[in-house]
Amino acid sequence: MDMSVKKTSVNAAWRGLANCRGCGIRDSALFADLTEPDFNLIHLPIDEMTVAPGAALYHVGDEPAALYTVRGGLVKLVQYLPNGGQRIVRLLRTGDTAGLEAALGEPYRHTAIAIHPVLTCRIPRAVIQRLSEETQHLHQQLMRRWHQAVERADAFLVELGTGSARARVARLFLTLVDDRGECDFFGREDVGAVLGITTETASRVVAELKRQGLLEELRPNRFRCDVTALRDLADGP
Repeated sequence: MDMSVKKTSVNAAWRGLANCRGCGIRDSALFADLTEPDFNLIHLPIDEMTVAPGAALYHVGDEPAALYTVRGGLVKLVQYLPNGGQRIVRLLRTGDTAGLEAALGEPYRHTAIAIHPVLTCRIPRAVIQRLSEETQHLHQQLMRRWHQAVERADAFLVELGTGSARARVARLFLTLVDDRGECDFFGREDVGAVLGITTETASRVVAELKRQGLLEELRPNRFRCDVTALRDLADGP
């Protein structure tokens, strides 16, 4: 995996300054509780970036320069194994925050990679530090994000790491499905890395669910889901 190419592609994707006050997902994002005077404390630019699939927002061990609010798309947090394999330990969606450890000045613990095209806001660590020192409104959101991260990690272990391969795949689809019963899925290698199964098993199970009518592929990796049937399967062994 050419990590240097991915890092360069993120730097090249800079689009401009984000409009935090007018952000469409502000109520669910890190700055949800900030007031007008709080925004006046922000003197460094918050960059709005589009990140291509396969590009990294940051790499494990990098110095913690910024936090990232996901405004659209899907990000995977990856741990690399001693044998050269990888395990996806969490998926981040709209409103989630990547790189929370930067708030503590600690190196990043994972590599954050876009699965789908991702729109994100890069918030410099210095902005977080100043807001934390001069207003209480950010602290509560940071604590919520840490709590959410712990809950998500537990859910990955319990919901996506146990049971049969069919049950795990069903739970993954239910995690991603939207209000219309549709979802954007991703490559089977990543599916295997999320669920702890082989790529071949992931491909076979998805193909079986399509044949059985639980999934309808509208276009490559865009599915309409039979949510009721998937829930029944997810509740099984």
